[in-house]
Amino acid sequence: MNRMSGSDRTFMAVVYAVLIVATLVVALPFLYVVIVSFATKAEVLSRGFFLVPKTWSLDSYQYLFRERNFLLSFRNSLWITLIGTFVNIALTSMMAYGLSKSWVVGRKTMNMLVLFTMLFNGGIIPTYLVVNQFGLLDSYWSIWLTAAIAPFNLIVMRGFFQSFPSELEEASRIDGCGELYLFRKIVLPLSMPAIATFTLFYLVQNWNTYFNALLYLNDSAKWPLQVFLRQMLIEAADSSMTLEIEGFEFGPPVKMATVVVTAVPLLVIYPFFQKHFNQGMLLGSVKG
Repeated sequence: MNRMSGSDRTFMAVVYAVLIVATLVVALPFLYVVIVSFATKAEVLSRGFFLVPKTWSLDSYQYLFRERNFLLSFRNSLWITLIGTFVNIALTSMMAYGLSKSWVVGRKTMNMLVLFTMLFNGGIIPTYLVVNQFGLLDSYWSIWLTAAIAPFNLIVMRGFFQSFPSELEEASRIDGCGELYLFRKIVLPLSMPAIATFTLFYLVQNWNTYFNALLYLNDSAKWPLQVFLRQMLIEAADSSMTLEIEGFEFGPPVKMATVVVTAVPLLVIYPFFQKHFNQGMLLGSVKG
């Protein structure tokens, strides 16, 4: 059994110390948000920073899940995330698969255009004018289509498809498989690490949709959860934190409860993707 030298033990101690500090820096603010969401407004305003409330209360969550606008925005976020992620994965995987084939006409030009969009874009105003010209304002398609394909994700997935065993594809074509059937029945099932990885990326992107929703959606009934949280913060600031709705005094605990509820879906989803995500992080590192 090998024993660690003194310098190795010192190095490991420094590594663990750095990791502990980094964990506290990341976890402590979120822990504080969770704790405050279970406290009362009076205690938050009187005590300031604390990690254990004197009085535990579920009033903030009860108020939140009775609030019609919150439930509506939560439903909107779910709709935007589910449909948007499906559009993202479908378009990204199909385009990446096409660009991974050397026999595709115009492949080099398309690859250059994809790289170009990573460096330059049309800007906010031209994009808004295009969305308006196509009649997509106040439609969720304005969010889904303007962020349909992330160039970086496309390039990485293209590299994954390029490392795919060509012998398997050739054998499938000999058996009479068309390109669409080959893609759906053979390539995609064998690409689950890549699909799961980018599904998680797109889930986070769509769930956290804020700027595009604020820019393209004028109807407040269609706003996602992030925009609702922004409106809640603005209203609380304008009312100097004395807003009272249906007998409930609105305050910091409600805002913190909204943040917690907003973060929970992603925290719940991640464990189901973790296995594939860990494999997908090595995409392109080893050529099969």
